[in-house]
Amino acid sequence: MLKIERTTDRTVIVLTISGRLDAENVSELCQSLAAEPADAVVVLDLADLVLADRDVIRLLRDLEARERIVLRNCPAFIRMWMAAESI
Repeated sequence: MLKIERTTDRTVIVLTISGRLDAENVSELCQSLAAEPADAVVVLDLADLVLADRDVIRLLRDLEARERIVLRNCPAFIRMWMAAESI
């Protein structure tokens, strides 16, 4: 199950991701991101993410590389997987 909770702080939009994020529900994250203004600073808080698959890792890597998002509380296994996918 995926839960995306949106909070704002004057200049920053925080999307807290909880649960499982995989190919079946990654479109929900994409829709949430698309709903935000293009010039907004969007932080993805991944502290409560328990599962991700290869599609999600590639998406996060690409979004972060394009400076569309900032990852907060990113689990080490996700960072390691993102780095491995970059090679």
